[in-house]
Formats: sequence, C-alpha cells, structure tokens
Amino acid sequence: MRNLLEFLARYNHWLLFVLLEVIGVVLLFQYNSYQGSVWFSSANAVAGKVLSWDAKVESFFSMSKANQELTQRNLYLEQQVKMLSGQLGEATKDSGWVHRNQLSLLRSFKLIPAKVVSNSVDRYDNLLTIDKGSADGVRKDMGVACGQGVVGIVYMVSTHYSVVIPVLNTSSNISCRIRGRGYFGYLHWNGGDPRLAYIEDVPRHAHFRLYEWVETSGYSSVFPPGIAVGKILHVYNSPDGVSYRLQVELATDFGNLSDVCVVDNEPMLEQIDIMRSARDSLKLKDGK
Repeated sequence: MRNLLEFLARYNHWLLFVLLEVIGVVLLFQYNSYQGSVWFSSANAVAGKVLSWDAKVESFFSMSKANQELTQRNLYLEQQVKMLSGQLGEATKDSGWVHRNQLSLLRSFKLIPAKVVSNSVDRYDNLLTIDKGSADGVRKDMGVACGQGVVGIVYMVSTHYSVVIPVLNTSSNISCRIRGRGYFGYLHWNGGDPRLAYIEDVPRHAHFRLYEWVETSGYSSVFPPGIAVGKILHVYNSPDGVSYRLQVELATDFGNLSDVCVVDNEPMLEQIDIMRSARDSLKLKDGK
C-alpha cells in the first residue's frame, strides 16, 4: 500500500493529465455532433473488424468438424449411387449393374468420424494412428474408410487413440470383388508405389475388363460390400498359373489422408454369430 501511495504521489501530475484528457474527449464527442459521428463510425469499423477476425478464427477451427461430416456423407453418397445404379440395372435388365440395397446395408452401420494424427507411406509395415479410441466406441478389427474408399483395419485401441493397419502394409489382406462381376480375390500391397496394390487369387474363369472398379466384397465382418478399392490397370498370371493377379490403382490417396470413418461392424458380427450358431446346430443334428 505504501508503494502505491508513493507511486501516486510521484506521478500525480501525469495521472491528472490523463484523467483530464479522458474527460475532455468524452465531452468533445458527446456534445459535438460531427465529432460524435466520426467516433461512432470509427468504433463500428473497429468492432466490425474484430468480429470479422473472430468469425474467421471460428470458421477455421470448425473446418475439422466439417471435413469429418463430409467424409461420412461421401460414404453414404457412394452407396446411394450404387443403389440407384442397381435400380437402373433392374429397370433395363442389365445384369452388369451393381446390386441394390447396399445403401440400406451401410446405414445399418455406425460410422465414427476420426482424424488421422500419424501416417506413413514409405515403409513395408506402414501404420496409421487416428484420434478416436475405446471411449468413442472403436474396437479392434473394425474397418476404416474415407470418402475415396477403403483405408484399413483397426489393429490396436487405447482410450482416445487407435492404430490402424492400412492397405499400405504388407500384412494387410482384405477381401474384394470386381464390381458388377462377382469374382473376388484378396487385396495385397507388396511395397513400393503407394498408389498401386494387387488383387490376388482371382479365378481364371473370371471375365472383366481393364479400368473396371474393385470394391469390398462384404464376405468378412470388417467392411460392408461396395466400398471402393481401386481400378484395374493390368492383369498378370499368378506364380502358380492357376489364377489371375490384378494390379489396381488405389482409390484412396494415402499421402493426403486426413479424415476417415471407422465402420462399426456390430450388425455383421451378429449375422456371423447367427450363422455360426446355425452351423453348430446342424452339426449337432447330424451327429444325432
């Protein structure tokens, strides 16, 4: 308190000067219309600029949520296109169109939007980390996709983060089929170019063309059918000569991946449990 009093006593003339200046400015702008209008306009300009900056900052930070919503919406729209294609195929009796009802299948899945926080594309054992974990409903062996197509499978889960084995990992193995054809194989990456992968074990009697699309088959509990994988670029014979090996250009750009969705596979797990129970019942019945 003593220091404060000494400070006021030492600089009392400056404090008095500032106080008189403030009073003078207030009286000037309050009782003079011209000066008042100038102050009002300047104040509005400053306030407007501050509000504009605030809106831009808020818009920047809301971009993340918008990107997540767009990623989720892209997945829905992709399935909707397939459903409409199926309806058109049914109307035109063209068996080459994709089957319908895939939109309703995807809608039965819960999609968990997530942000990629760590990613690599230049290793044989690439891993990807997302910012959602068990607290958000993510579990091991769930599928991960983005608006472009398939991404990978959840490998490890903590409370708030998860590690994903992406397509660009030599241990990744995802069941796929040729869109509109029904022939299936397994997606595998051998390293090298992150834009290219291979579909192994495609039957020799399969009929297809270059640049046709490959998509998830739905034959596992990880992905629903119809999520884009890539386009066929080249066809090779397998090393044993009993099947085809297809080189595909991946739909997902792993070098520029930021927003993904984790696919909750609980409905499929229920279907698989029912099928297993039915098989077990048949075995018991046959045993009797």
